[in-house]
Amino acid sequence: MSFLNQLKNQAHALRNQQNAVQHSLEARAAQTEAACQTVAAYLADLAQQLNVIAPPAPALSLDGKTPWPAMKLVDFRCDQRKKRARGVDLVDYIGMGWRITPQDGPPVKGAVSVNFPPDLERVESRLALGHLQHERQEQRHPDTNKLLSIRFEYLTALMGSVRITPDHEQASLAFRISNATGFEVLTTQWAASDTTPAMLDELARLVVGQPNRFIR
Repeated sequence: MSFLNQLKNQAHALRNQQNAVQHSLEARAAQTEAACQTVAAYLADLAQQLNVIAPPAPALSLDGKTPWPAMKLVDFRCDQRKKRARGVDLVDYIGMGWRITPQDGPPVKGAVSVNFPPDLERVESRLALGHLQHERQEQRHPDTNKLLSIRFEYLTALMGSVRITPDHEQASLAFRISNATGFEVLTTQWAASDTTPAMLDELARLVVGQPNRFIR
């Protein structure tokens, strides 16, 4: 075999390998897109039902000591954004957000005071996570001006959300759930092939505070 024919065989083998990789990427992307459409349709339907039901929210407290009034989940909304990749439009992320408000009446004012760094960090992170309207006031000794505590005044209303970010190359979906079980963020990942209505039922149970097997 001539050297040129050897090069031709090498090039042919490389082309076949590249084509196989490309076909695999396209197949995973298609599978991921199908999973995204399953998620988007499910969340849109779920949001409609929960807007009627207005399920109760979990017990809430900024500092772990001062309880909030009984709360409910309302105003569910869905969103989906696209991105351009490899010359095609693919799902960038899917989201569902909602408001958490008192079961009776409008949001009310609350206040907590903290004076130790761990407590301060916890309260500040929860205020940020919930996008709470609040004011911060330093309380100092009238004579020495020594900082005694920091007081936070806030309204009892916050936001919850689910955000799904697909990975088309890995055929997987990353889920980030904020404030569904209190002031915290939960994360998990599911394969596109496992993204079924039954799996999404577990997500719905998590959102409304029922026992579930969604977080793995």
